Amino acid sequence: MTLCDIGTPELVLDIVRVRQNAKRMSEIAKRSEVRLRPHVKTHKCVEIARIQTSGHDGAITVSTLAEARAFAKNGFSDITYAVPIEKGKFEDAIDILKNGVKLNLLTDDAETVRLLDSAAGKAGVTFDVFLKIDCGTHRVGVEPHAAQAVEIPRQISGAANLHFAGILTHAGHSYNAGSKDEILAVARHERDIIVELAERLRSLSIEVPTVSIGSTPTMSLVDHLDGIDEIRPGNYIFFDNFQATLGSCGFEDTALTVLTAVIHKDSGRRKLVVDAGAIALSKDRGPVGLDQQCGYGRVLDLEGNDTGMRVTGMSQEHGEIEAGDNPSFDRLKIGDRVRILANHSCLTAAQHSHYNVTENGEIVGRWEIHRGW
Repeated sequence: MTLCDIGTPELVLDIVRVRQNAKRMSEIAKRSEVRLRPHVKTHKCVEIARIQTSGHDGAITVSTLAEARAFAKNGFSDITYAVPIEKGKFEDAIDILKNGVKLNLLTDDAETVRLLDSAAGKAGVTFDVFLKIDCGTHRVGVEPHAAQAVEIPRQISGAANLHFAGILTHAGHSYNAGSKDEILAVARHERDIIVELAERLRSLSIEVPTVSIGSTPTMSLVDHLDGIDEIRPGNYIFFDNFQATLGSCGFEDTALTVLTAVIHKDSGRRKLVVDAGAIALSKDRGPVGLDQQCGYGRVLDLEGNDTGMRVTGMSQEHGEIEAGDNPSFDRLKIGDRVRILANHSCLTAAQHSHYNVTENGEIVGRWEIHRGW
């Protein structure tokens, strides 16, 4: 079966590139002597997680408890839920833990620690809990030099039903970098402030079992990982238009595209419309700081070659391509297939139910995507 035999819009996954990307990050982790705990939110797929964790201890990171349940059912037993826990999710987290999974939680809030300790005690369980540190993204987390960066670990360590797992951060702001040098600077900062905090906590007799960091841009370019125990990159397994433009990878490393059909051609306006809109691609604007013309994704031909066109407009089920004088426009007709390299593969994958896995131009598998919260 080939891409001409399936409907549109559909995800197309190049398994050769997936394996290459997995191998590259695996080598970084092994060379640096750190645990690789990949973030599976990028793909939400058991088969891909098995590729990522091959040769490692099988630890993974998830972004939803639904992901935790799905992966636990498929043999993954060491899972970090990398979103700050809140009391409305205690019951689900306890249920997952009682089913034999080592479920690590994280928090940046002292009151949540108190409530979680009480809930765990009533349920007869013990949770491993990380303190989330803000290394510059300013989304969630405790500032590393704030009093809470010491007070909360001390509180967790002293709780009857919690175990202090360590400190964890994520340099999400690395996606806003404008060059490889800027990414490297963010990577060094991410590493250095968390190692410094770990040393400070240990000097205060607070045991820090694990120091955990990692975004795809920073882990792709970091110079060393001294003092780090664990890395949690995720997007590296697919990469995308954003990462390739940013310099975390080359365009030849990008593994995920959306197969779509031309459904309208306007020769006067030199415009094409395809059947992959916001629901198939997401509306992530991508690397606009580096490429103001990035649109909603790069238009590739059926073989995966860049046509030079971009998805310039979007509605729910329609993707608009303003072709200008691009010669690819003249060759395309209604019903022809093209592929879109989306700006953000994580969001794009989450819009679909499965991957069409390809190898050397042939479809060799159909892998489920486990969505939900």
